[in-house]
Amino acid sequence: MTLDPVIYPLGEDGLLVEFAPKLSMQANAAAIACRDDLAALGLEGVVEVGSTLKSAFVRFDPFVLSHDVVEGALRDVLAARDWGAVEAPVARRWRLPSCFDGDFGPQLAEFAGLAGRSPADLVAELAETPLRVLALGFAPGMPYLGELPAHWDVPRQTALTPRVPAGAITAAIRQIVLFAVPSGTGWRQIGQAAWRGFDPDGSGPNLTAGDVLRFDPVGADAFAAHMAAGGGLIPEGAL
Repeated sequence: MTLDPVIYPLGEDGLLVEFAPKLSMQANAAAIACRDDLAALGLEGVVEVGSTLKSAFVRFDPFVLSHDVVEGALRDVLAARDWGAVEAPVARRWRLPSCFDGDFGPQLAEFAGLAGRSPADLVAELAETPLRVLALGFAPGMPYLGELPAHWDVPRQTALTPRVPAGAITAAIRQIVLFAVPSGTGWRQIGQAAWRGFDPDGSGPNLTAGDVLRFDPVGADAFAAHMAAGGGLIPEGAL
């Protein structure tokens, strides 16, 4: 796959490099790898590096670094790789106990019908699919995960669900969004993860783009027990 990255200014203190006009897994891999390459430069004056679904960005202190210096460093990073062949660096692998029964997945049957699958088959497929954290967005620590097979390409709802809980597993357009905070949404809630959402004080692990997550289906009792124990991410391979 050929990618043709384009650099855009973000005001006087930022630059963004877009790897493709639309999301693809390769463009996302390039964005995450570019983020890591920019961070590895260790330039004094860089305030933040990050990635989106198909772009990477860098923010800097213009009183420490000039726009031209940062753009030159970014162009050097871009020239060093074949971005159409790069693999996404896997930061960490996690599993997350999740329940899809009854009120935990209020729109699972509807989504499964639109996808042409039974609810049980859809949950089994999701459980077997390691999902890349494509990006964080909309709310702090809120991951977009994907991509899923073509039959998961179900459009968003035409009306909003007024509120889904933190930990809601919502699906649309071949992606999963795991809600970090209660919110309204146009995505259908197919399950709920035993996850309390973003931890602002950093005492527990938070997801980052490039992580890989697998949903581990459990019943209501096991879900409640995991939440009572604090909930949250479990390193892949841990008991």
